Amino acid sequence: MKTIGKLWGYSAQRQTITILAAAALSGLDIDVPHFEFGVTNRTPEFLEKFPLGKIPAFEDNTGFALVEGIAIARHVCSLAPEAVLLGRDASERALIDQWIQFSEYEISAYNMEIRALHTGRLGPHSKEMFEGLINRQVRFLRYLETYLVSRSSGFLVGDEVTLADIALAASTQQTGRVTCGATERALYPNIFAHYDKVVSIPRMKEIFGEPKFVQEVLAYQECQ
Repeated sequence: MKTIGKLWGYSAQRQTITILAAAALSGLDIDVPHFEFGVTNRTPEFLEKFPLGKIPAFEDNTGFALVEGIAIARHVCSLAPEAVLLGRDASERALIDQWIQFSEYEISAYNMEIRALHTGRLGPHSKEMFEGLINRQVRFLRYLETYLVSRSSGFLVGDEVTLADIALAASTQQTGRVTCGATERALYPNIFAHYDKVVSIPRMKEIFGEPKFVQEVLAYQECQ
């Protein structure tokens, strides 16, 4: 496959997975240099291209540089429009954007906040705050589960995989590692069936890696 540039990020990072999966389904390839957080992204060479030191970070073969996971993934998809990962018309493109944002802000954002509270990175917090975040995510997971029941294709938009499906699968994998243990996953069979459907597409499993789902949801623990 044609190599379009370089991507700095972790292979297990949700955004990096989304970008590499989008590239693979678009028939494109991206070089992934060795990356060490706090070292690679603090070098003068890296900061000259990406002043905030954020990852994932992408540079194409012409020197065009871009950060923010979904922006990079959209750009990659746009390089192979025949793959229709961004939709076939304006309505599909809007729906794809809707579901990408849903995955980012109503699913993944809660995973990151809950994990940060659990590890103490956000400082003192209450049990009510911790469980409140989980309950808010549950509301959106229930909505998503109901929506997927109505999708005979098994995909979020249309009858083919799109960037929305890739983004959701990456968020679902993260959710299965944070807020959905075995008991919770049984409550959302269609969400996790969607994940399995996306990951079963050729080349996806090697990019997504092992699910590493937890058996028990992260529980509240007293701040030290």
